[in-house]
Amino acid sequence: MIYGEQHRELMRAVQKFCETEINPHVEEWEEAGVFPAHEVFKKMGDQGFLGIHKPEKFGGLGLDYSYELAFCEALGALKSASVGMAIGVQTDMATPALARYGSDELRDEFLRPSITGDAVACLGVSEVGAGSDVASIRTKARRDGGDYVIDGGKMWTTNGTQADWICLLVNTGDGAVHRNKSLICVPMRTPGVRIARKLDKLGMRASDTAQIFFEDVRVPRRYRIGEEGMGFIYQMQQFQEERIWGSAGGLVSMERAIRDTIAYTGQRIAFGKSILDNQVVHFRLAELQTKVELLRSLIYRAVEDYIGGADITQLASMAKLTAGRLKREVYDSCLQYWGGMGFMNETEISRMYRDGRLTSIGGGADEVMLGIIAKGMGTLPGQRKTNY
Repeated sequence: MIYGEQHRELMRAVQKFCETEINPHVEEWEEAGVFPAHEVFKKMGDQGFLGIHKPEKFGGLGLDYSYELAFCEALGALKSASVGMAIGVQTDMATPALARYGSDELRDEFLRPSITGDAVACLGVSEVGAGSDVASIRTKARRDGGDYVIDGGKMWTTNGTQADWICLLVNTGDGAVHRNKSLICVPMRTPGVRIARKLDKLGMRASDTAQIFFEDVRVPRRYRIGEEGMGFIYQMQQFQEERIWGSAGGLVSMERAIRDTIAYTGQRIAFGKSILDNQVVHFRLAELQTKVELLRSLIYRAVEDYIGGADITQLASMAKLTAGRLKREVYDSCLQYWGGMGFMNETEISRMYRDGRLTSIGGGADEVMLGIIAKGMGTLPGQRKTNY
């Protein structure tokens, strides 16, 4: 992946936006447990940031995914991973299937305002008892004339308390679990949609996360994205962009953690010399920086293949697995060198440590990524060849 001047111009604009419009408010939003998504997204929509690789017909820029990657990397300038995750839901988690398979009428109603920042989107997949195991969701939508009537519930829904609409995965039939699901756009103000609570989380404190119930929620069948019964497939495709986003979004923040740790340990004196002067410290930081570069190369390769139309299930899963584990390693190692100050909420490294833990859970846990990778390698039971 080679960024051209247009990519770098976009990255500079995004970094400036982060530094002027978001970072000055991060501490306030973290304390409040929520950030003003409508206000922030509208400003981003005005800049064209929310539809970079979405169709021009519906207000997007129509650029290839390398520009979305550049955007995601540049968001590493944010001092709040919470806000970055919320943005990713809007651009790469709740809207890809709609952009690809939705009718023109549906895209005009839901995608266009999501691109302009006039509507906040969320994604309803996970449920209590059905997180990474997407096939086992229980929320149902039954046909009633020209409508669907939806009953069930969703859990861990990012942007859930502020969203205007939800991209909802539901069972629309009783057949095979991979062929009985559909994605439906549901306005959050529809009667029967109830936000049960805003969840109290270890990290990502400025991102509102909701538990939502649906009781006799009636929406027109034209709100379905694409074909009935294809929802599981569409969601698996959406996961590819989500996993690339979750991987790329941490590159710059991990580098900042390393850079800030170098600066801090370089002036922190113990036993007559700086902490950084200990070989174990500067060698460890060099090792971590090398691992970040290796992850960047894997992500770039995956995006190049994605742009070329290849199936990137393996590479995206590898990137997601690596990113989750590497964030834990980088932030934990850096926090250690900050000593007591690293344990204080006033230092950014402590927030990075808390926030970074989610990458190994959300969007498919590490163990799910390993299962996908193993399946692609043909190593699961029933796949193994016995003759050599």
